[in-house]
Amino acid sequence: MILVLRALGVGDLATAVPALRALRAGHPGEELVLAAPAWLGPLVELVGGVDRLLPTDDLGPPPWPVPPSAGRSSPGAPPWSGPPPEVAVNLHGRGPRSHRMLAGAGRLVAFRCPSAGHRDGPDWDDDEHEVDRWCRLLDWYGIPADRTDLALHRPPAGRLPAGVTVVHPGSKVEAKRWPADRFAALARRLADRGHRVVVTGSAGERELAARVAAGAGLPGS
Repeated sequence: MILVLRALGVGDLATAVPALRALRAGHPGEELVLAAPAWLGPLVELVGGVDRLLPTDDLGPPPWPVPPSAGRSSPGAPPWSGPPPEVAVNLHGRGPRSHRMLAGAGRLVAFRCPSAGHRDGPDWDDDEHEVDRWCRLLDWYGIPADRTDLALHRPPAGRLPAGVTVVHPGSKVEAKRWPADRFAALARRLADRGHRVVVTGSAGERELAARVAAGAGLPGS
């Protein structure tokens, strides 16, 4: 079984799609478990190839039992049954916390982090694009990944709108946000070209999303 750690948000999951698919292709007979926030479940289904989602909202101690000699316990860790995974893949960060959360796995696929006791793997590059970063990590371990394999599967017909163009102006880091008026201009241009545009955001981003929709001339709904 392979456990992949990516306990982050929507954009973070999107940039990990090529790496997740590479792991699936490289280990077709293994169960692939993704440790990520539970609310990402519907998007994880559109990635394809992930057998199970392990709800994980934050970094902590390993979710599996560890021997008393390790000097750590696992209160509040996500539910886990059975022995630690044969392979743990850190697509979350450079360590050391994320590396330590995966301690005890049979093999750790991760960037080099001596402070976490992991001297294997390539060196981290702060300036690297996220998609390239995770593809390079897997390539270092002999797992080829296609950085262009980013498209999500189309969701089945249901209560959610399908065939739409999604504009998402929010970000958990406000400094990373593109200005709202630029999002509005983009949404307006897309609508003028015949796209059915929807604007998304978290509860805390409702005002921002409404401002973008209004600036683009989209209906309030």
